[in-house]
Amino acid sequence: MVVLQRRKPEANPLSISVDRSNPATPVIRVDGDLAFATAAPLRTEVDRLLAASPGTLVLDFADLLFIDSTGLSVIVHAWREGQQGGTAIELRDTPRFLDTILDMTGVTGLLARPHLNGRAERPAPGAAASGSASA
Repeated sequence: MVVLQRRKPEANPLSISVDRSNPATPVIRVDGDLAFATAAPLRTEVDRLLAASPGTLVLDFADLLFIDSTGLSVIVHAWREGQQGGTAIELRDTPRFLDTILDMTGVTGLLARPHLNGRAERPAPGAAASGSASA
């Protein structure tokens, strides 16, 4: 008999680090599982950095292992707050599974929308930002 063992979503703790070497474009590197039990520190850091109104806030997901709907909501929250403050949100090095989730949920199109202040967002290489979505 084969017994499938489900992976616990928060099996890998979330680790975030911030590169502030360019204050106009801070980079948050996300490592591990971005899920209900781990998402709060990332949301707090996003809010803290957006309060300084950088031109662009980069979320680097090269080391992301898992994301659930709460993690996805942090990305949407960052975009919404960025829209209000005039900060572009750029996703960098998104793993294939995240690209698929972003496309399936319409978040890819959301991220590609122009800013309310008229600046068009330009996704970086490796960022998922094509298609269309409804808000």
